[in-house]
Amino acid sequence: MPLTYQQEEHLDVSEFRDILVRSTLGQRRPIDEPDRLEAMCTHANLIITARLDHQLVGIARSLTDFRYCAYLSDLAVDQDHQGRGIGKQLIIETKLRVPEATLLLLAAPAARLYYPKIGMKAFPDCFLVKNIEDLS
Repeated sequence: MPLTYQQEEHLDVSEFRDILVRSTLGQRRPIDEPDRLEAMCTHANLIITARLDHQLVGIARSLTDFRYCAYLSDLAVDQDHQGRGIGKQLIIETKLRVPEATLLLLAAPAARLYYPKIGMKAFPDCFLVKNIEDLS
């Protein structure tokens, strides 16, 4: 069966949680907080999926203005299907929908070496704030 890539307007939270777990991204996401997962699905405005016979095997979940920037917040591929180009194709499908926007993401430690291999550039000037108390 061929893989199908598509943009989806709504993603079932249990399906989202399941792909996070099967990709190991669940180790870095609030998989035991269904309300947060629901908000993550509801407020993402660009969701691209990879399905094999209707089963979700990959997802690219983004927040974007569609013209200037697109933050690819989650790129997850089922471990049983990794190494087949699904992650790269999810990125391509995302970029095709935001052609003018700069696509950016924060790499999980285990994926740090993957992104340069597919042609993405590292950008050293990135800054994070997780807690307001950290701001001086």
